[in-house]
Amino acid sequence: MAGYLDQYGAGEERRENIVKKTLIALAVLILVGAPLLYTFHNVRQERQLKQFFALLAAHDYKGAYALWGCTDATPCTGYTMAAFMQDWGPDKGDPKNYRITGPHHFLAGLIPELHSRSCGSGVIFNVNFGNEQNDLWIERNNLAIGFSPFPGCPAPGAMLGGRPR
Repeated sequence: MAGYLDQYGAGEERRENIVKKTLIALAVLILVGAPLLYTFHNVRQERQLKQFFALLAAHDYKGAYALWGCTDATPCTGYTMAAFMQDWGPDKGDPKNYRITGPHHFLAGLIPELHSRSCGSGVIFNVNFGNEQNDLWIERNNLAIGFSPFPGCPAPGAMLGGRPR
């Protein structure tokens, strides 16, 4: 016959096992998930940039210009098609020879595959095309391409109009 106190502490042992397993699972999730998130965080923007150069290689300049958010329905007054052709047209060289680099990222020298830098609402890519090096900005929300408004990521207060620290 089982005694009155035979089951004393069994619930506590079960609770400890659940807590241990939960903490181990959380640690594994962080150790695996953080590097994956860091690696694939800007994949959509990188695909958009590759699509841009694929359109240039196919001589679809109107399609490439549309990736900048400039179409016949919504023309860009500050960046005309003529200016676009001057920057990215056939005279600039073979679009297949473009190269994305990441010199503005603090880990770029350590991780050669690192091509982008997240910055506020967009991503900065450093692109070598022709004989020029351009910093391109791709918005996160609509994937519109443009020239980066700054060479690197400014301090958060500077983006909001505050004083730099």
